[in-house]
Amino acid sequence: MKSLVSMLGASTRRNLFRTLPGISTKTYAAWPVWSDSARKPVPFYPVSKKLTNVWYQKARTWNRTKAARRYGGTLGSAGIRVLEALVYDFLNYSTGQLDPSYEGLARKTGLGRSTVWRALARLKELGIVHWVRRCTAEWIDDHYELRQDTNAYAVQPPTQWRGFTDPKPGAPAPHPSAWGAATPIPDVFEQAVLERRSGGSLTAVARVLATDDRSPLAQAFARFARTMAASPPKKG
Repeated sequence: MKSLVSMLGASTRRNLFRTLPGISTKTYAAWPVWSDSARKPVPFYPVSKKLTNVWYQKARTWNRTKAARRYGGTLGSAGIRVLEALVYDFLNYSTGQLDPSYEGLARKTGLGRSTVWRALARLKELGIVHWVRRCTAEWIDDHYELRQDTNAYAVQPPTQWRGFTDPKPGAPAPHPSAWGAATPIPDVFEQAVLERRSGGSLTAVARVLATDDRSPLAQAFARFARTMAASPPKKG
């Protein structure tokens, strides 16, 4: 009888038991489970290790930049430690599976179970982490037993974070036509002015101006600078 009943579907068994006298159809639980717990398997999807690391670093930066507005930062020190453990200790990048227990997170982070729970709640509030509660239903003797399973977690991209704004990108990349181009050199007059302002003598200024042999004006100023340098200083 038992082996035959176990081969039937759940709905068929319930209908069968309603018609049999003396058999209860009440469902028992080994311990209370959350009402929104999913009984069906929760799918996981592969994730990029490199991309997840970028998200974690963005979260750390966000936590520091907002630290003045909230004690411990936006995520809090516990939130950062829990997120770090999720990303680097429990996440399977090839399958995407991420379902540690509170106790496992507590051991890895060194935090208490209740602190881990509050940190996860904060991460979910900010949209950084999402989770689905899970439970399993087992057929034992003549009744079901529901058992609470670990949550199924997912680390979400920054586009899903509440209140987060990506920092402005840095300076734009140079145009391809400018790649490898040398920095433009100032003309000879600018060089002469810079030489004088930096403490150079008139002789040094004349030497700079004389380098442009294509400019008669530069050559004239070079001669003038050499003349001034050679003239004895006037007595006061």
